[in-house]
Amino acid sequence: MQDTSAAIASLKKQLGANLCIMGHHYQNDNVVRHCDITGDSLELARRVPGIDAAHIVFCGVYFMGESAALLAKPGQSVHLPSLDADCLMSRMTPAPLARKVLEQLAATGRKIIPLAYVNTDLALKAVVGEFGGAVCTSANARIMLRWALDQGDGVLFLPDRHLGNNTAETLGISQDERHVLRVGAAGLVQPETQPLDRKLLLWPGCCAIHARFEPDDVEAIRAEYPGCRVIAHPECRQEVIEACDGAGSTSYLIKEAARVAAEEPGTTLIVGTENNLVYRLAERHAGQCRILPLGHAICGNMAKVTEKKLLATLQSVAAGAASPLHIEENLCPPARLSLTRMLEACGN
Repeated sequence: MQDTSAAIASLKKQLGANLCIMGHHYQNDNVVRHCDITGDSLELARRVPGIDAAHIVFCGVYFMGESAALLAKPGQSVHLPSLDADCLMSRMTPAPLARKVLEQLAATGRKIIPLAYVNTDLALKAVVGEFGGAVCTSANARIMLRWALDQGDGVLFLPDRHLGNNTAETLGISQDERHVLRVGAAGLVQPETQPLDRKLLLWPGCCAIHARFEPDDVEAIRAEYPGCRVIAHPECRQEVIEACDGAGSTSYLIKEAARVAAEEPGTTLIVGTENNLVYRLAERHAGQCRILPLGHAICGNMAKVTEKKLLATLQSVAAGAASPLHIEENLCPPARLSLTRMLEACGN
């Protein structure tokens, strides 16, 4: 482990300003410690356009690398330490199916604006861009849902119904103004029986990691740690979020942990999200407050990015033998549009 770490440090020094390593908060500590920039999806997307390094090594899942490649400057290359680090949720909305559903919704005579969670692949982002929509992250979902509602007659939020539901709650969009679509392989299932005139239409997808949390988990942890504070990521079910004391993006969870540590020392803080982040927060604030996970939640795909794979990627870059991430050029303009609309709406 020390040899691997030392080798990475040496290669970083060798490559100097030609290299920038980015990493998502859900990466494990052995990877994060080598990153030049860490953040949630929004923070990382915002930082990419300002990077001048010739090589960006992105420690995260595949769709994150695609987004970085979309926002990178001409001539820059983006590398993923693990090309098979996928995101299950990003596969829940195939682009051809999303296009079919959007066409069916357009046929009703309403202008439906697609708003896609950033956890989607390039092809889906391209469809969203074509139909006048944008992407969002958990950090700016509230801003972007309000933006999308202002652009048309209704919004199709995809693919995470839980993030869509929880965001709608914060905007005061009632349950009877929402509908989780019934979607099959050929498009909408019996569309004539579905209330497609609702303000917010939700794709029936979810994050398998966060959706496993149940309200009973919150009840049980409160019983085990009386007086504890419970916060969670809005990819959790609405019933879970309603049982918590607070909810927000990974950036919110990090800031709230720091606040509790500083202002409420001795508190037990329970965090419902991917455990790598929770363990990192627990170590960071050890001695100030106790931070524990709501339950077991490890993203197997994020875990595919390892320190050894990062080293192998840097060795390939240094040797001039690396294979940068390739994205389909014809998909880039509309996909990039969906991302830039988000950055512009959020003031970059």
